[in-house]
Amino acid sequence: MIRNEPGTTVILTGNEAMARGAMEAGVQFCASYPGSPCVEVADVLIRCHDRGIYGEWSTNEIIALEAAAAASFSGMRSICVMKQNGLAVAADFLLSLNHSGVRGGLVLVVGDDPSAHSSINEVDSRHFARFAEIPLLEPSTVQEACDMTRWAFELSEKVQTLVIIRVVTRICHARGNVVLGELPLVSEKIPRIEPWDRFFCVSLAHLAVHVRQEQAREVFEECAFNQYEGPEDPVSVVVTSGPSSLYAREALSLLGIREKVGILKMGATWPVPRNYILNHLGKSENIIFFEETDAFLEQNITSVMAQFGDRKYHFFGQASGHVEGERGVGVGEMSTNQAVKALSKIFNIDNPLVRPNTSDIKEILRGGLPERELTMCPGCPHRSSFWAIKTALELDGREGFTLGDIGCYTLGALRGGFYLLRSVFCMGSGAGLANGFGQLHRFGFNQPVIALAGDSTFFHACIPALVSAQYNNANFTLVILDNGTTAMTGFQPHAGTGLTGQGTSTGPLIIENITRGLGIKTEIADPHQLKKTVELLYRMLKKQGPKVVILRKPCSLEASRIKRRLYQVNPVECIGDSCGCSRFCSRVFGCPAIFFDNEKGKAYINDLLCTGCGACSDLCPREAIYEVDTNQAEVKMA
Repeated sequence: MIRNEPGTTVILTGNEAMARGAMEAGVQFCASYPGSPCVEVADVLIRCHDRGIYGEWSTNEIIALEAAAAASFSGMRSICVMKQNGLAVAADFLLSLNHSGVRGGLVLVVGDDPSAHSSINEVDSRHFARFAEIPLLEPSTVQEACDMTRWAFELSEKVQTLVIIRVVTRICHARGNVVLGELPLVSEKIPRIEPWDRFFCVSLAHLAVHVRQEQAREVFEECAFNQYEGPEDPVSVVVTSGPSSLYAREALSLLGIREKVGILKMGATWPVPRNYILNHLGKSENIIFFEETDAFLEQNITSVMAQFGDRKYHFFGQASGHVEGERGVGVGEMSTNQAVKALSKIFNIDNPLVRPNTSDIKEILRGGLPERELTMCPGCPHRSSFWAIKTALELDGREGFTLGDIGCYTLGALRGGFYLLRSVFCMGSGAGLANGFGQLHRFGFNQPVIALAGDSTFFHACIPALVSAQYNNANFTLVILDNGTTAMTGFQPHAGTGLTGQGTSTGPLIIENITRGLGIKTEIADPHQLKKTVELLYRMLKKQGPKVVILRKPCSLEASRIKRRLYQVNPVECIGDSCGCSRFCSRVFGCPAIFFDNEKGKAYINDLLCTGCGACSDLCPREAIYEVDTNQAEVKMA
């Protein structure tokens, strides 16, 4: 990534390519809150501090954008990275920053996740660019991800506004050839705010927002990232952006109409370059739209054609029902299959990808391939936490329930978490909702409420909710699942770990010091010590007002790097289905390291998967699971 060898071709992921493009632009400041699919853009830049780049994992997305804006105000080139959900968190500042404008180039990389591979929802972040009147770029290839990021800084400084680069999962995680550009020398200019520098968001600045948008539109009229290929005067044109342009190209080739249908690939998608659009679409009759996820291009370009075009056009896309994602119209990713399906319908051509007897094949596969359900890792402390919470609520007997949040523990809504969660919305929403439920006792509501949050989520979004809870005496229990890292997105540090993203030790912020400092009753337990944890939770449910329980145990993947304990099943004590436990350890508790041998009628533990948490040993009604003396085990292995 830091090779200064211009012209050399290397293989990079889309995320790495964007980081490289930022470095080639001379970026000096990076701020982010980790979120898939684009987290590695910041991961790479934060590790490049030896190149004079300052990088940080901010507490949340709005602080990350504010920090990057400060660097821009001082004249430095800066970048901010977040996923689509994070843009909603940062929207308050975003919709003010567009009024003030920027000084040094400021680029916001937003990773959208069509089909929600690593998210709880699909959100098309392009609407924020239109809403805020901010230039929007969309790379279609890994090479473009690099080139577009580098150019985005120039555009930002030329128009003096923030520039958004919207990428999707298939660009972020794809690998492709990238021709390296030159890495410039890091600027030695000392940042400075002059006495009369002012950075205000005021109503009078709204006119400036419109002016900057028109300036960006003029730049986009000549933008090299907007490209047309195909016949000179096509009757039909496919308008597309992002990876959908590759799907369209392949689909036209498969249908044998590549030479008859034009492709207009839009890389600079907002504001819409009207003259460019009219020049390439004005003489066509059929205009087809392929994009992920919402009909963003379709809405904007049909508006331009209806207002400025000089003939009647036939539009085919989501609105007409001809184009849909893998899960329906406007839902899920696009693919070559979906593009072929749409084009064959539009042009009345047989779909070459349809095969006979596919139902028979699907039936065979359905019967022969076991489904792999989503669950926590072996030894995950969250599994024990969920079991303890579920048990405590049952013992309490008042039909209490649990409100979820975003993290690995979102899986608590599924079988692996015993279907415990009743809600999952956004970061900190569990604690926020609990504030409301915690005031309903005056209306006769008497069910205990537990809100969940991870340690990173606690710092991100839960502290204001706790302040409100203490201020208004809301009756609920916040359970903080403290596994010592931001595990879901790649083990990035946070304020509670005592390490910065650049590896500097700062001393951890202690969660219990914060909650007790607010005057809130706080207790701590090891979730794998299930009996003690259940007893603690049961006691806390009986108390009134806001309470905090910290269930603290390192993530099992982190803990497995050190010498671990091992557990085995005693085949004499385990009596299988005769026990009456209904295969509790392997079926109910559901640890992926525990299996059931149908031939022997016994449970057994896979040594390679077991992390030695010991929770199963506490729960086995026959006490058939025991800890192995690892010293003797090593002797036997030798």
